[in-house]
Amino acid sequence: MKDFCIMGSGMVGATLALGLVSQGHSVVLIERDMPALFSPEQPPDLRVSALSVASVDLLKALGAWDHIQHTRLRAYSQLSVWETETSRTDFTAELLGLPELGYFVENRLLQLGCLKELESKDNFELITSKKAKSINVNDSQRAIIRFEDEQEVEARWLIGADGARSQVRQSAKIGTSGWQYEQHALGVIAKMHNVQTTTTWQQFTPDGPRAYLPMYDDFAALIWYDSAEMVKSLSAMNPSMLKQKIIDAFPDCLASFDVVSSAAFPLTRSHASQYVKGNVVLIGDAAHTINPLAGQGVNLGFKDIEALLAITAESDVSAHQVFRTKLQNNYERPRRRDNLVMMSAMDGFYTLFSNDILPLKLARQSLLSLAQHLPMGKKHILKYALGLNEWKL
Repeated sequence: MKDFCIMGSGMVGATLALGLVSQGHSVVLIERDMPALFSPEQPPDLRVSALSVASVDLLKALGAWDHIQHTRLRAYSQLSVWETETSRTDFTAELLGLPELGYFVENRLLQLGCLKELESKDNFELITSKKAKSINVNDSQRAIIRFEDEQEVEARWLIGADGARSQVRQSAKIGTSGWQYEQHALGVIAKMHNVQTTTTWQQFTPDGPRAYLPMYDDFAALIWYDSAEMVKSLSAMNPSMLKQKIIDAFPDCLASFDVVSSAAFPLTRSHASQYVKGNVVLIGDAAHTINPLAGQGVNLGFKDIEALLAITAESDVSAHQVFRTKLQNNYERPRRRDNLVMMSAMDGFYTLFSNDILPLKLARQSLLSLAQHLPMGKKHILKYALGLNEWKL
């Protein structure tokens, strides 16, 4: 019987598996749909994450970053947000004495980096291309996952890292609260005609933000938030029509480009009522999804990982009751609280900026202008957003 079974080998699941295995725990990782292997000639993926320096530090400590940085990524050292040029705030790495604020990395390449590092581990098993037929968590001492070919996996603890529609969460009968936002988002991969910078920016408009994320080489990700109707219309356009719409809607600082690919996705908020139930633990999107306004989704998942690994590093995972109590006190409670704070903050920004109500418009412009001239305030915001704290394996 394994110590841990992790359902889902996405960015969070694969990173957690690597952390647990590095601590000496036996782990089986289950992933039905494995990512395509990396090849330099592949076009960039639409799914891109902004990794904070704290998340990168974790990946470095686990040995995965060496693999990731040999694929493709882009460091960024400045984040600028504005509504008008007179209401603007610039967050820079220099403000905190850092070489960069973080990196933009394709989700698949981060996942592959963790899986590559796991290949050298002895106490690790990967099960792929199989669909879980049933998940039995009625026995508080073990979880049993049965596949369609009747193969079974037993583990003391089952970790749901299988995304927003988590099969593990449903099997454990853990409820969620949340909603879908009125806005949707269109993600666009663009090939820029000018040299890329290390600045990422976001302009707020009454219809929703417009964001620019520099990627490797001459590529960039453009994010267009708008009504569901508008995003649906944009996603149906051919590249030349969509390019013109972007030119019309985005700020003038966007350099010349060509559209490579695009895809629309809804914006949702969801929060599990429990992160720990019986011998089931939820992590990442299985536990919480957040408005991607500030790119905090994957970084919240990595903070979950840090909290879990701090507990598993010094615990006997076979002592179920004692270990469960530690999980509830030192993982579930603080992470639910912190994730809820970040969710509420993003909803506050969403409400404040995604409208054309005059009092709110004046308030947000004053807020951005004031923040630009308060370096200590910007430092505190940056430290919180980047999750700056010491990480030790």
